[in-house]
Amino acid sequence: CIMGKLSSAYRQLTEGVSQLPEPFDSQYHCGALLGSGGFGSVFSGQRLCDGLQVAIKQISRDRVQQWARLPGEVGPVPMEIALLQRLVEVGGHASVVRMLDWFEVEGRGFLLVLERPPHGQDLFDFITERGALPERLALRFFRQIVEGLRFLHAHGVVHRDIKDENIVVDTRTLDVKIIDFGSGAPLKETPYSEFEGTRVYSPPEWIVSQSYEAVPLTVWSLGVLLFDMVCGDIPFERDQDIVGAAPVFTRRVSKECQSLIRWCLSYRPEERPTLEEILSHPWMEGGEAEEEEHSSLPNQSL
Repeated sequence: CIMGKLSSAYRQLTEGVSQLPEPFDSQYHCGALLGSGGFGSVFSGQRLCDGLQVAIKQISRDRVQQWARLPGEVGPVPMEIALLQRLVEVGGHASVVRMLDWFEVEGRGFLLVLERPPHGQDLFDFITERGALPERLALRFFRQIVEGLRFLHAHGVVHRDIKDENIVVDTRTLDVKIIDFGSGAPLKETPYSEFEGTRVYSPPEWIVSQSYEAVPLTVWSLGVLLFDMVCGDIPFERDQDIVGAAPVFTRRVSKECQSLIRWCLSYRPEERPTLEEILSHPWMEGGEAEEEEHSSLPNQSL
């Protein structure tokens, strides 16, 4: 059988109990492939003790770009595990995916067991099916994402790859979760000189000088994401367009929403808002977004 390693959080729960770590296969069933990329592969899964639906992310050791140390662990673990473990230990956040467990499996690398919304769909597919979103719905999603990012930053984590593919929407509740911390890093105030995120979401300073700071990077990517939600596609495809930092709105978008997007997409990093300033922008303060009726969601015309 495949021997797994229980997370340190699980060990703490079972401290004082005389037992060996159970193998991965005795605790989880690994199902169909959901997606794959440079980060690894993600499979559907089920926790055997209670039938809970989960996502299982497999990361090969040779694909790990950053390593970290966890207390009580003999060897290093992928930075993604260390960051998600940190978030678990501070209680987590409703808009951030939670890691339930992790294992190191000989010959298979690392297996991360993650929560999976029962009616989840990534925001890229959500927009592809429905077209540009009504501003009220975009606001509902955007507020949750910004609050989730505030939580990450408050606990020393920067995601570095905010995009529609890394936001999962529960299509019944319209709640969202930020996923995929494969490009994440510990938050620091000094500039970063490496970037593993998505280029069309990267800011001008990275294109020009291969350097950026955590908050301006995050806010730029939020500007791209909000444009994507209300216009149905991202504003920039080429490096020269990113450096131009002049989004052209292809749909009717309110002046307040355009104002927020343009502020987030300011060329100079120091001129972009903070996450707190985003939340206090007039478009964001236009009242709590009400839940859209399901009948208004499917297949909105382009």
